[in-house]
Amino acid sequence: MSPTNSWNSEAYRQHAPYVPNLGAAVLELLAPRAGERILDVGCGEGTLTQQIVDRGATVVGIDSSQEMIAAARARGLDARLVDAEALTFDNEFDAAFSNAALHWIRNQDSLLAGVARALRRGGRFVAEFGGSGNIAAIEAAIRSALERRGIPPHARRYYPTVDEYRARLATHGFAVHQISLIPRPTPLPTGIRGWLGIFERSTLERLGADGESAVDEIEQQLRPVLCNERGCWTADYVRLRFSAVKV
Repeated sequence: MSPTNSWNSEAYRQHAPYVPNLGAAVLELLAPRAGERILDVGCGEGTLTQQIVDRGATVVGIDSSQEMIAAARARGLDARLVDAEALTFDNEFDAAFSNAALHWIRNQDSLLAGVARALRRGGRFVAEFGGSGNIAAIEAAIRSALERRGIPPHARRYYPTVDEYRARLATHGFAVHQISLIPRPTPLPTGIRGWLGIFERSTLERLGADGESAVDEIEQQLRPVLCNERGCWTADYVRLRFSAVKV
């Protein structure tokens, strides 16, 4: 689900607590009901999974990170180490949910085919993830730093347009009830350096000993764009949120 499955759950809580905190809107769009069986794709350490369970649903959370799964299981959740591109569930869920995870998945058609197979007819699929234009300034600064060091870019995350993802969902048998791009500038509690340490870990590993100087350069390039006069950083997030039904 991610370029690396070695997420550190404690570091994630420290540097990116906004990820589950900003999931309230998409959770309300899901509107889980008592007695439903729901699949949480990319459950992470289980903050939103727990909120769904608290509303009376039975939830199976999946993630590609062993450490995140361990953290979710420590909450008492049914969390499983599963590749989202290779789901094996069959006609057993009333709804599927995902927050801030689908942009990590490279084979979207395998994902959507698996979710469609996992849902019962009429089952809901509700998700939010990075959409077209997400972190455009950050990605430009990262590309520049890599190019200056002669390092070719690797595959980036998937940030589709509304029309592109609506078509993908329809191809896999979903009727889209609503879908939109939502600009959401997001404060970074530990600045761009903390963000890079969480979400660009694989890039920094590729840079090796040159990683620190690259972070300095990226920070310098982004400061006029994403940092205010008080030193507070804000990421240029754009989210794609949708609600669809299996027909």
